[in-house]
Parts: sequence; structure tokens; C-alpha cells
Amino acid sequence: MQVSESSVNKTASVKNLQGFDPSHPPDPKLIDSCVHCGFCLSTCPSYRVIGKEMDSPRGRIYLMDAINEGEIALNTATVQHFDSCLGCLACVSTCPSGVQYDKLISATRHQVERNYNRSFSDKLIRQLIFSLFPNPDVLRILLFPLFVYQKLGVSQLLRATGFMKKISPRLAAMESILPEITVKSFQDNLPDIIPAKGEKRYRVGVILGCVQRLFFSPVNEATVRVLTANGCEVVIPKSQGCCAALPEHQGQTEQAKALARQMIDSFADTNVDFVIINAAGCGHTLKEYGHILADDPEYAQRAKAFAAKVKDAQEFLANVGLTAELSPLTDKPLTLVYQDACHLLHGQKISVQPRQLLRKIPGVTLKEPIDAALCCGSAGIYNLLQPEVAEELGEQKAQNLINTGADLIASPNPGCSLQISKYLQGKNISLMHPMELLDYSIRGEKLEL
Repeated sequence: MQVSESSVNKTASVKNLQGFDPSHPPDPKLIDSCVHCGFCLSTCPSYRVIGKEMDSPRGRIYLMDAINEGEIALNTATVQHFDSCLGCLACVSTCPSGVQYDKLISATRHQVERNYNRSFSDKLIRQLIFSLFPNPDVLRILLFPLFVYQKLGVSQLLRATGFMKKISPRLAAMESILPEITVKSFQDNLPDIIPAKGEKRYRVGVILGCVQRLFFSPVNEATVRVLTANGCEVVIPKSQGCCAALPEHQGQTEQAKALARQMIDSFADTNVDFVIINAAGCGHTLKEYGHILADDPEYAQRAKAFAAKVKDAQEFLANVGLTAELSPLTDKPLTLVYQDACHLLHGQKISVQPRQLLRKIPGVTLKEPIDAALCCGSAGIYNLLQPEVAEELGEQKAQNLINTGADLIASPNPGCSLQISKYLQGKNISLMHPMELLDYSIRGEKLEL
């Protein structure tokens, strides 16, 4: 059989295509479990905004398969579709075939960061993000200049003129969700061990988070008070750092592993019954430590044991039950709407428990928004890297929550809270973490709405 020169050249070019490396590429067995039915399309936020097949879970699985088979390259044309994924995991919840898209997109993102050469500007913004956000000590140093920046009104000026958006939409997006820096942001008042009030039921560790401990410190303080009021001795190792959520979700393999090891080490000798986290995205990653460190002979088993102890604060309290007495939050009936964070709802399958807790507060009525399971557009740092798509999703989410007529939004994740608050400006509705609401109720304090 005679083979033409063009066929030989075509075969050679296919073999030379830049693709995935041999270290944990997307599993062909998981890829083959997708029957391309299309059920994922209506629940996928990126597909709903962009409207292209390749920006849906089904489309991305096609691309993964083709790259695995050496039919197409891992290049700008394909990477843009992987980057457009929010990683919200709504498709995992809705897939009738049980496709583990979460594992597929995670493997792909680590491949992309190892084998694709991003543009200089893309590398720069990512380097900035991964140097700052997973490092609370560095973030703390920036608090004072940010405090001055806000107090002098520079922030309002830049937002009013749109100047920063003209320079860099990504930097503008980062600036636009910056929360108000207060004197409380500079405080670190939580001791290493806080005793339980009344009879001790459990000894629990609490993870403070990175953004959470600096910009949402009242949430951490409320969480500790709620836990101690319900019979928990709380342990807070000062050696703890970032949980690794941001680098893990964006394929920063070595940084994610190093941070996971540090977290495990920080709780090694604490003898806690559970490890409690009050941020949805962090909780999902903490429960994945066994997967993240599966190839580490020293930490693999320790990671599994650690992950088995991790509980979302709402999940934990719903399971063990509240012992503290709850009081009304206002003098009149209060209507709340609970905002489902994706990594709680789809990642950890936690949805009923937060609602059960909130309904225990006297005088509270819960409303449900339209499209409750649709991502708000925060998705870790997605709103910083893909600001246009995130903006449309954020506006839609905020409006759906406002349309419930609720007095207040209960949001269990700092990223979601920052994203949604951006679109609540000028609206007659407040936003708080569920743990803050429980804390107010336990202490008998009234909300000022």
C-alpha cells in the first residue's frame, strides 16, 4: 500500500501537537461516561451567558477527549474554553449519567498551567493574585494603604470616572469588589483556645481563611461565639495559612500541595474532633485534601484523615444540634433569602442544613429565589479573570435575590458576598453570613435594618 507524502506530513503534525502530559490527564473513562445528552447546558452559567457549545461542560469534554487523542492542540483556541468554566459544579448535580466533570475540569486546569504558555499580561495578573490572596500575612501589610486609599475617596473617584476599567478591566474588577476596610480589619483578637460555655460537647478546630480573616473578621468571631455557646471548645492554630482553594481551582499544583501540607501540619497535635470552616469554597477544597495529596507518600493518609474531620459550620451545627437558646432578630417578622454558594450546594451537597438552622430563629421566614442554583459569578477568582461574564451573572443573581422581597440575604461564602454586594449598592436589602445571624440570635441582639 502506497502512502502519500501529504498523509505522512499530516500524521506527523498530529503527533507533534502540544497536548496533555502523562501526569494525570483527564481520565478517558470519565470522559466516556458523558453521553452528550445536553442536560448540563441549561444549568451551566458560562453557556447561558456566552451561548457557545464549547463553553459548556459537554463541549469542554469534547475538547478534553480530542486533546487526549492528539486530534487537537492545547493552545489558545482550546484553553479559552477551559478558562471560561466557573467550576461551579452545577453540571455535576444535574447530570443524569453521573459524569464526574469536577474531576475532569480539575485535571485539565492543572494540565493547562503546566503545558500552556499564557500571555505576559495573563501571567502577570495571575501571579499577582496567587502571591496576594493565599497569603494573609502579605494581605495584612496592604490593609493600611488600602484603608487610606478608601478614606481619601480615591476609590469613589476611580469608579465614577471608569479610569481603571480603561486601563485594565481585570484590575477594575478587583478594585470594584474591595470591601470597606475598617479598624476591625486590623485586629486579630481570637486566642489559640476558647473554652466552651456550659458543658463541653466537642473540641473543634476553626479555620480562619485568608480573605475571611481580614475582610470578614466579624464572621469568624461570630462563628467562634456560636460554637462555644453550643458546647464546643474551639482551637485556632496560629500556624494555619491558606486552605489552597484558589491555587487548586486554578491548577497551581505545587502551591496547592504546599498549602495543604501546611494546613494539615498546623492541626496535627490539636486532638480536635472536627475541623470547622465557614467559607464554602474553602470547605470544598479542604474535603478534597485526600485527592490533592494522593501522590504524596508522606501525607496521603494524613490528608484523608484530615479531610474526614472537615465540616462546614452549618453542616456541623445542624448535625449535632443547637443547645443555645435563640431570640428574634427584629421586633417584627423577618424575611430572609438564603443564597446557595455553589461549592456548598453542588460541591458538598449542603443545602437543607443552613435553611434548617435559619428557620430555628424565632420570627424568621425564608424565601426562595428564582435560579437559586445558578452561580453568582464569583467562583473563586473568576470575577477577576473573566469580569464580563461574571458581571452579567452577578447582576442576575442580585436581582433574583432582591425580587424575593426579603429584608436580608444570608450568604455563606466571602467570595459570593463580595460579588453580590457589588450589585446591591443603592438597594434596600442587607447581606450577612448565616453564622452572624445565629450569633445575634444567641446573644439576644437586634439587627438594625
